[in-house]
Amino acid sequence: MSAFGVWSAILVIGSVTFAYRLSFIVLFERLSVPDWLRRGLRFVPIAALSAIILPELVVRAGVLNLSPLNPRLLAGLVAMAVAVKTRNVLATIIGGMLALWLLQALLG
Repeated sequence: MSAFGVWSAILVIGSVTFAYRLSFIVLFERLSVPDWLRRGLRFVPIAALSAIILPELVVRAGVLNLSPLNPRLLAGLVAMAVAVKTRNVLATIIGGMLALWLLQALLG
């Protein structure tokens, strides 16, 4: 495939993704959405991120690792504490990564 074909595919896929996501914004602006649904939808990003992140913290090579010596799990707990304390995404990422690097160096 030529460079033009690759860039064309990227632009088409990006446009379709943008239009798909924008449709929900436009749809919810024009429709009367029940309050209970609006409240419930606030938790969707948290649930999706939890479903992505938790397995990365506790599963290695298909094996569940809930050991107190699991550096990824401990770093995740540090990141969660930083998030609760600061409510700052950048501080959470930096704190979690520093904790992970330090714990990996100490625990192996």
